[in-house]
Amino acid sequence: MSALSDAGAAFQHTTVLLTEAVEALVTRVDGTYVDGTFGRGGHSRAVLQRLSPAGRLVAFDKDPEAVQAAGALQDPRFSIVHDSFASMAQALARLGLPHVDGVLLDLGVSSPQIDNPARGFSFRFDAPLDMRMDTTRGETAADFLAHADERRIAEVIRDYGEERFAVPVAKALVARREGGSPVRTTGELAAVVARAVKTREPGQDPATRTFQALRILVNAELEELEQGLKAALQCLRPGGRLAVISFHSREDRIVKTFIARESRDEVDRRAPFAPARPVRLRALARLRASEAEVAANPRARSAILRVAERTEVPFESVEAAAPRAGAGARPLRAARTVRARGRR
Repeated sequence: MSALSDAGAAFQHTTVLLTEAVEALVTRVDGTYVDGTFGRGGHSRAVLQRLSPAGRLVAFDKDPEAVQAAGALQDPRFSIVHDSFASMAQALARLGLPHVDGVLLDLGVSSPQIDNPARGFSFRFDAPLDMRMDTTRGETAADFLAHADERRIAEVIRDYGEERFAVPVAKALVARREGGSPVRTTGELAAVVARAVKTREPGQDPATRTFQALRILVNAELEELEQGLKAALQCLRPGGRLAVISFHSREDRIVKTFIARESRDEVDRRAPFAPARPVRLRALARLRASEAEVAANPRARSAILRVAERTEVPFESVEAAAPRAGAGARPLRAARTVRARGRR
């Protein structure tokens, strides 16, 4: 995820794939667009620069600090919703904007979140082990490690972090907890992982994959990505664009699979005589950051931008795309919409 570099901000950041994403997204200067991950507003500001006075941009972010930063965007065409982009179908309907011309999702964690020790995202600082993007609710990473059993911890680290030493790391964490010293800080977690991980790729900290796994778990990132992609498909007008920037393989596989599935007229093998599922997306592009961008911003190295376009297939209802309770999705709380000052 990324945000605009701001000389007045405590934590600097440079937006990844800024030009490529915005050029792919904005097809109508008077259109309505969604920035599903506001961060510190890099992509949002670039989108607004391309829109006419008749254009509209609605941003989403779970992070209260990001929502507060959005207050600096005093533009009547802009509003922000304090919630996950997974809620966009319902939130946009409440705003009277059931259909939009483009949805941008810039996934992962932003530099202000990583670089602020108090947020607990980084092994580079010793701080409380939090990792929540929305600090107003939910379980912290420390809370999870305080109660989860060894098998569950190993599953999370293996599946979300793709860590081959997941079992030794889980054993070490549980042994420490049972010894009366549960992990409560980022420094403690990094130290335990460093002793359990035997080898690591050159230049990569032993704790990298474990920290990624816990962050994904705490924030339900993969589940919300799947929900958000379905919501975007529902909200896009024919010809509207979906642009998604991912930073690790699990995210990109979900995006790639979703676009591929919606780009082919597949027959349900369980009902071979039923009509084929209609093609609702058309894949347009897969882009990576240039060598120059990676040299200037190493965090862009793993970024992949995938772009798809909505076809003419009719829309589904808002209710049909809402996450169902008991289907593995966290209940979405009511969104709080904050309009930029000056909007009437």
